[in-house]
Amino acid sequence: MRTVLAALAAWVIIAAPAAAQTQRIRGTIAALDGQTLTVTTREGPAVKIKLDDKYTVGALKKVDIAAIAPGTFVGIAAAPAPGGGWRALEVLLFPEAGRGTGEGHYDWDLAPGTSMTNATVTAAVNSTDGHKVNLNYKSGNIDIVIPDGTPLVTPTQADRSDAKPGAAVLIFATKAADGSLTASRMTVEKDGVKPPM
Repeated sequence: MRTVLAALAAWVIIAAPAAAQTQRIRGTIAALDGQTLTVTTREGPAVKIKLDDKYTVGALKKVDIAAIAPGTFVGIAAAPAPGGGWRALEVLLFPEAGRGTGEGHYDWDLAPGTSMTNATVTAAVNSTDGHKVNLNYKSGNIDIVIPDGTPLVTPTQADRSDAKPGAAVLIFATKAADGSLTASRMTVEKDGVKPPM
C-alpha cells in the first residue's frame, strides 16, 4: 500500500485543476543538477525548476481497456468530437486511494479546446469507433468515446534514478512572484511509457 500511495502522490495532481500560481510543465528532462531540474518544454524554451529536498518521482504503466469498467474512477482528457460529444485523448485509471481526486469536468490545457473529466465510470460499452463510457461526477455526467489506440495508464512505482536526461516529464511547478519555479514531485517516462496528461 505504501508503494501505491507513493506513486499516487507523485502524479495525482496531474488530473486535477491547477491553482492560479501553479504551472503545468510538459517536456523532456535536459539536466538534473542536484536540486535543479532543467526541462526542455514542449513549446521549445528550457526552464529551470528548483526541487524540494524531499521531492518524489512517479511514473505510469499501460492498462488494458477492460480495466476501464463500471465503478472505476478515471481521469479522461478529451477533445470535441466532429458532430458533437467528446473523444478521449488519454485515460488515467486512478487507484482506489485516489478516488475523488479533482472530481468534475473542466477545461484542460493539453491542446486548445480540450477538457479533463475526473469521474466514476457508470457504464462502458463497445461502440463502432472504440469504447464508449458514461462518467458520473458531483455536478453531472458525460459520455466520452475512447477510440482504439488511446493511451490508457495507471500509476506505478518510480524513483529518482528514473528522472534522467532524455526522459519525458510532466511536472506541476509553483511560480513565485519573481518568476522562479519550484516543485516537490514529477511524473517521468519509464519503460517507454510517457506521462500523457
